[in-house]
Amino acid sequence: MCADRSRRDFLKASAGAGLGLTLGAAGAAADRADRETPAAPGYEIPAGYLSATGFAAEPLDLVRIGFVGVGLQGGSHVENFLGVEGVEVRAICDVDEPRAREVAQWVVDDGRPAPDLYTRGETDYRRLCERDDIDLVFNATPWRWHVPVCVEAMRSGKHAAVEVPAAYTVEGCWELVETAEREARHCIMMENCCYGRRELMILGMVKAGLLGDLLHAECAYIHDLRAIKFSDVSEGLWRLAHSVDRNGNLYPTHGIGPVAQCMDINRGDQFAYLVSASSPQRGLSLYAERNLPADDPRRGRSYALGDMNTSIVKTRLGRTIMIQHDTTTPRPYSRINRVQGTAGVAAGYPDRVFVEGRTEPHEWDELDSYREEFDHPLWRELEDAAAGAGHGGMDYLEDYRLIQCLRQGTPLDMDVYDAASWSVITALSERSVAEGSRPVEFPDFTRGRWPQRVPIV
Repeated sequence: MCADRSRRDFLKASAGAGLGLTLGAAGAAADRADRETPAAPGYEIPAGYLSATGFAAEPLDLVRIGFVGVGLQGGSHVENFLGVEGVEVRAICDVDEPRAREVAQWVVDDGRPAPDLYTRGETDYRRLCERDDIDLVFNATPWRWHVPVCVEAMRSGKHAAVEVPAAYTVEGCWELVETAEREARHCIMMENCCYGRRELMILGMVKAGLLGDLLHAECAYIHDLRAIKFSDVSEGLWRLAHSVDRNGNLYPTHGIGPVAQCMDINRGDQFAYLVSASSPQRGLSLYAERNLPADDPRRGRSYALGDMNTSIVKTRLGRTIMIQHDTTTPRPYSRINRVQGTAGVAAGYPDRVFVEGRTEPHEWDELDSYREEFDHPLWRELEDAAAGAGHGGMDYLEDYRLIQCLRQGTPLDMDVYDAASWSVITALSERSVAEGSRPVEFPDFTRGRWPQRVPIV
């Protein structure tokens, strides 16, 4: 009970104080959004990061991992890695000591040495990063800790993997990019939706030219999180605070990641600018009024986050992308996941596809009818291993691929430029909304290298 209370108190305090600090810095960082060179005098991008194929580190026979944050999602990743060859869990850091011990016991029960624990407080991850027997720091903390933990890890010579979004300020995105380049380390945002079965099938269709030249995409994160935001456990301890002061697309990467890969963003095309608008806020206030006790201060609180945010992105090649965010109205879950080309369209929720000359005019084919032809090799190979893993198995695939690339010494499927470009949508949408839906340009985190970078396959 005391440990649970300590975790709640810490997360509530850090969500409030830290969020205000970060938002204050966001305005100061706005002028930095369009710069294309690092601020540090004499800074040079390491040669490995200039490669058109992407940064590749020396291969690792064994990937030794230290976890920072082992709540629901972090703990799920620990379970996944225990089922991947070539992995050792060396250390676990969490402010909730009972939870850290619980997850550590899973490692022991799997017949492995007990990982060392770091539970002395909110910055104990620094002691973990000081170790010389860790190759990868896996960061599944609340959002405000994503950048500090990743930067500390990379400065300590470790690769960094972080849950989504990687950052939510322009300055934070640049800090991840420049630190990864300077230290010649990987910094990957673990966007699991890029490994969904439907998403990889659609990516395969696009790469095969089935849909023709892509023109437009639509994506979203539509997920009723009202109960979670007002809960006093897990994400409820910190996520509501972001709805109090921020108005924009707070969680774009689940939607944008898969369609960005279809459009070769940062690898032949690039986000150019966006415009963003938010609807009025009603969902959180109504939910609080109907479900919270009369004396709960959250009933009378003002919430800045509009119920539906819609952003339109224009790319350098002239293509368009609609991105939506709604976590506060009563709607079924959807990421939309629609890509439209000159020869057809594929979409999710429900899964369906239309290919001119192959599908009956003005009708849809079921996406699953294309599985035999376009099912991704990862799913063919790992379907049994991924069974029962988080989010329909996609979490296992993303963890497996991370380890596979690190052990083979090959570029990752997603890199720090993807992490920054997908995450910065948050900050730019907030700015556009605040300025009457003014167009806002994207920073070029690749510094002009996006036309030469090789698309993923």
